[in-house]
Amino acid sequence: MAKTFPQYFKRIFDDYQVLVQVNTDTFTGIELIVHPDGRIEKTEMEFDEDIFDDLAEDEFIQCNVLEFQMHLAKTH
Repeated sequence: MAKTFPQYFKRIFDDYQVLVQVNTDTFTGIELIVHPDGRIEKTEMEFDEDIFDDLAEDEFIQCNVLEFQMHLAKTH
């Protein structure tokens, strides 16, 4: 089976931002919540096969890996 690459999504709310990484082969990933004070919450996630429909319904847009990784690096 060919290796698939993660996909990245984001949504900007009034005073915070949510970024999501979805590993398409395992339906696992990471959710980052970026607060206005710069604090970042990181949550390991398990998704179902409807995740892409759910993200679209919640008005998430695709973002790039660099944007996600910049925020992820601040959680270590």
